[in-house]
Amino acid sequence: MSIIGNINTATAADGSQSAQAQAKLEDDLNQFLNLLVAQLQNQDPLDPLDANEFTSQLVQFASVEQQIFQNSNLEKLLNLQETSQISQMVDFIGNRIQFSSQKLPVENGKAEFTYTIPPGVREANINISNSAGLNVFFANAETNAGTHTFNWTGLDKNGNQVADGTYTLLVSATDAFGKLSEVEYTVFGTVTGAGVDNGDTELFVGENLAIGVDKILSVKKPAAQSN
Repeated sequence: MSIIGNINTATAADGSQSAQAQAKLEDDLNQFLNLLVAQLQNQDPLDPLDANEFTSQLVQFASVEQQIFQNSNLEKLLNLQETSQISQMVDFIGNRIQFSSQKLPVENGKAEFTYTIPPGVREANINISNSAGLNVFFANAETNAGTHTFNWTGLDKNGNQVADGTYTLLVSATDAFGKLSEVEYTVFGTVTGAGVDNGDTELFVGENLAIGVDKILSVKKPAAQSN
């Protein structure tokens, strides 16, 4: 039962917080009305119930229902905004992006990444591990200060082709005193989808590697589409 008739024209979406609050309010209101009817049927004619008291309670129910109505509309607006964000991200699908991450997508047996070496590095090594944490590739890295690009053929340290998927990249760099230096990374991958998680828009790269749009540094069309 709805106290204010036009409120039912905007029913909260099933499973939403507004829908749960609306269901709870309806239960409370039904209990209140049943109790009120019972009291009216059994009231003392010489000492009737105070109409102002239960009218005030009905007004409070109406006020709560109005707030739920407003929250429901707000939830709908947020859902529309998320849908709009996803629609905007559709243009990324199929394109190759560069983004900040140590998660390395291997696509079609290959992977590409960059690493930035700070000044003063004497020794640096590239390590790539699989999802189980096992090292599958090792190589010497450049020690000159600056950004370096590395194209991995996807062959592991035994010369076997690794499977497509998400790997973890680590470039360990040390100075003349053996102290570790901080290394920055960017990786490349092809966008396969888009979505929203807790209000944050994400792109999916390779086999469902989720990337926040704030991590994207560049976007390029595949070579076949560049013309």
